Parts: sequence; C-alpha cells; structure tokens
Amino acid sequence: MIGDPPRLRPKSRLVHGGRPDARSKGPVNPPIVRASTILHRTVANMRGAEAERAAGHRVQTYGRRGTDTGFALEDALTDLEHGHGARLTASGLAANALVFLSYLKPGDHVAISDGVYGPVRRFAKNFLATYGIAYDFFPADGTDLESFLRPQTKLVYLECPGSSLFEIADLPRLGAIAHARGIAVAVDSTWGSGWTYHPLTLGADVSILSATKYLAGHSDVLLGAVVTNEAAWPALDGMAELMGAACSPEDAYLVLRGLRTLGVRLSEHERNARILADWFVAQPWVKRVYFPALENHSTHALWRRDFSGACGLFSVEFGGVGEPVIEKFLDRLNLFGLGSSWGGFESLARPEPWATLRTASPNPAGPLVRFHAGLEDVEDLLADLQAAAATFAEAG
Repeated sequence: MIGDPPRLRPKSRLVHGGRPDARSKGPVNPPIVRASTILHRTVANMRGAEAERAAGHRVQTYGRRGTDTGFALEDALTDLEHGHGARLTASGLAANALVFLSYLKPGDHVAISDGVYGPVRRFAKNFLATYGIAYDFFPADGTDLESFLRPQTKLVYLECPGSSLFEIADLPRLGAIAHARGIAVAVDSTWGSGWTYHPLTLGADVSILSATKYLAGHSDVLLGAVVTNEAAWPALDGMAELMGAACSPEDAYLVLRGLRTLGVRLSEHERNARILADWFVAQPWVKRVYFPALENHSTHALWRRDFSGACGLFSVEFGGVGEPVIEKFLDRLNLFGLGSSWGGFESLARPEPWATLRTASPNPAGPLVRFHAGLEDVEDLLADLQAAAATFAEAG
C-alpha cells in the first residue's frame, strides 16, 4: 500500500498546487470552466448540493459561487499561505474591503496601520466612518499599538511592508498583543505575495493578496484573494457569500498560470532591485532609498528575521532638487513606464504624494518616487537611468 506523499518543498508546491495529480490523465493545468447555471441530474442531487453548500462545503451550485478553475486557485493559495481556506475577489481592493466587512459591524473599532495604501485610507474615511465603524491609524512599524486599542476594537489591520516606505512591523509581537484581547489580525502581504512572507505563520489570522501583482505577473489581470486560518474562516467565507464575491474563471486561470513561475520571477525582480537600489544610493541627488533588503533600512533586522527574500519594489527620496527637475528625469526614461500598480514583467516609476503618505508616522522630507524593477537586463536599466540622470547635472 502506498502511503501519503511527502510534503513538497515550496518550489514544487508552486508547480503542483491546485493541479490534479501529476500522473493523472488530462490537462496539465485545470482548464477554464465558465458557467452561471450548474445542472443536476435529479431534484435530490440538487438539494444535496445546496445542503452541502449551506453547510460550508465547496461544491458547484452556481457560477458566482465558483467553478473548478477558481477552486483550483483557492487550493493553491491556501497551500502557499499555510491557511485553512481562501476566497477570490474581482480586485485587490475588493479583497481589502471584504476583510473589513467580514470582521466589523457598526459600533466596532479597527486599528489600521499608517502604512496602508491610499485606497484603504479612502475606504476607512468614506465607508467605515459613514457606517458607524470607528478607526485609528497606528505607526506603520507597529510601535505603541496598545495605545490605539479600545474595548470596541475587533480588528488590527496592517500592510507589511508599509506602502511606499516599506516599514516592517513586528507581526509576532502585534499578533500576541491583539490576540490577548480577542482581536483578529489581518495583513495585506502583497509585497511578499505568499512567497517571501507568510503572515499566517507569524501571528496573523488573515492574509490579503492582490493577485493583480506578482501572482499574475503580467500586468493583464485584476484579481484579489483572502486566505485565513481556521478560526477566522467562517466570518470571511460567510461575508463573501453574502456580498457575492467572485472573479472570472479566465482571470483565475491566468493567475494559476502565473503562480507556476512566481519563485523564479521574484528572484530576478529582487536581483535587479538590489542593483538599482545600490545605484541610487550612490547618487548625490538621492537622500534615501527605501528598500527593506538594504542594511541601512530602518527595519532591516525584522525583514531578515521574517522574510525569505524581497521583490522589485522600492522608493527613492530625492534631496536638493525640486519636483520639476525630478519629473523631467522621469520623462527622459525609456525603459521605465510611468504608471500605477506593479508586479508585472516591466519596470515602472511613479511619483508618490510624499508629504501626505503618513498621518501617524514621519513622512519623507522631500520628493519620493516609487520604482519597480522589472525583468529587463539590469545593465539596460542602469544605462537608462544614467542617461536620464543628466537632467540633474543640467539643472545645476
């Protein structure tokens, strides 16, 4: 009798997660299953499937509730994140919103990291406050969290690393503080993408992923995912059902395809980002580079402890030059596209609203540009930056 297969190492799990057994007959990847109506042979079969669904089991009863394509991606992400279950949404922001709705009700309070990205701030201001849910922002590195907690606090929500400035919070410490008070902890871990960072193993109850970024990896998909531990699962799964959270099977398929090469792509993104970050550090018109993999980063020690690697995303704070000169520098770049988002194969640059990024933590003293190191040859990227850098010499 053949025993259970051994637990695969991470790279092998990327290749085999959410797939049929490698020796099975059929397609290598689960095919795209598009459906709204799901047919049943008998009334008894239909009622049985609906009863299973009502009991929390994942079965095909209606297309909005998922098909085999989405189920395969959920399985792969659950395995990648060491979780209990996963739900998919139409975008990363929809995943963020789903988490707030799952664990909060009017009269509750949520402590939100100052490091969350702009759309989450707007959601707090324009939705949570309107519906009677109080919130406070605590410092992005997690210091002094206790002073922001109330008897009504039901959720601690953070993005790690923080958006744009990439502060690393001590998640095991924050998780212990929150759990001692019966508070759930949710982490947007898109920067680590389930590969270099695993919040559920470090004290979080919920991990949020914008699969739009590195999981898909090709700048042509919008998709979000939420993975939880067992205790947090019923609330998340129930709210996803109530809200009709769903994604297209085509997008789920593309993310599954991207998942297979996540490890090798992130390694190359990190390699290029390290080289580019070192180049920026050496420039006289650069005041600071925000990249946790750099030894002088404020929370580098936590990054070394909790992460197994980095990615291609970092920010550069400029010093002694005005924004018009920086904009001219960016306009001269040929290989760095000007655009939002990140995590695709291409390099990007985006000026950040540096003076208003944080409200409970220090902001940069000068203009900030976020860069994404793509998969181009790094020597070409360096040459592109060097040519555009003539802007600063011309400006005197």
